[in-house]
Amino acid sequence: MNVITVPSSFDRATIDSFLDEVHKHLGERILFDARHVRWFDPNGLLGLLVAGRMAHDAHGVPPRLELPEQADVAAYVGRMGLYSAARDIFDMDDPGRSTSSRNSDVLLEITPIGSHGDVHHVVDQVQGRASAILAQKLNYSVTAAVPFAVILSEVCQNIVEHAEASGWVAAQTYFWKQRLGRQVVVISVMDVGRGFRGSLQDEHAARYGDRWGDVTSLEAAFLHGLTRFPDSGRGQGIQQMRKQVRKWNGAISIRSGTARISQVPEWDDTPPLTDGLAPVPGALITMVLPAKDETE
Repeated sequence: MNVITVPSSFDRATIDSFLDEVHKHLGERILFDARHVRWFDPNGLLGLLVAGRMAHDAHGVPPRLELPEQADVAAYVGRMGLYSAARDIFDMDDPGRSTSSRNSDVLLEITPIGSHGDVHHVVDQVQGRASAILAQKLNYSVTAAVPFAVILSEVCQNIVEHAEASGWVAAQTYFWKQRLGRQVVVISVMDVGRGFRGSLQDEHAARYGDRWGDVTSLEAAFLHGLTRFPDSGRGQGIQQMRKQVRKWNGAISIRSGTARISQVPEWDDTPPLTDGLAPVPGALITMVLPAKDETE
């Protein structure tokens, strides 16, 4: 059995290298060692589920998951719903009774997305919490909860309409002391479906010819607003998300296949485009919304 150590700080900064390592051992039995993890953000939580599903599908049996030993980390991931989401993917010990989070900083626990009904449920769940957190912690206007809910709805609809597979969404607010010195909301939406290249293939691959691939498909959707629909005006959710995230001085990135594309604000050092990553199924979408500072 191959042991893959889950990063001690498992977030958007470490997820790519982790998934690249997982890819090296697909088709073999894997043990994911998360015993010494000290920190998860929504990217880490959902990234672990994606990695587990990749390993499960490639080998045909559930990979083994060793759960965090640090009490506060174990309690946090339990409240965020990791244990219940992981039971169908991993071979793992019973972590004991865990409850849904009532932490006021939690916008949305890990929630499966497989239908339009799931999307409506997510939006209903976050309306009240989003209004309070965006206004009180991020200094946004009280009306910001409406475009925030629209963003969340659009990014979850992408799973239902394009992925042809189920996925998950989670959102949490944190204080980023070292990077920004202020509160942020981190939103992660991931699926293990056919990805952007697969979704856009039939409609757009021919016009790109030999240049068609993961990078060009991400650029087509992210930068140029192309969708799998032949009629214009449909499937423009990504463009609307980019506009709103930019308005809030936030960051958004998407990893699909072997590439990641990002809209990068001045406070972020993420490369706008990364190619040559290990292939992953589906789409891994991350958004970071920072609190407004006094000058804004």
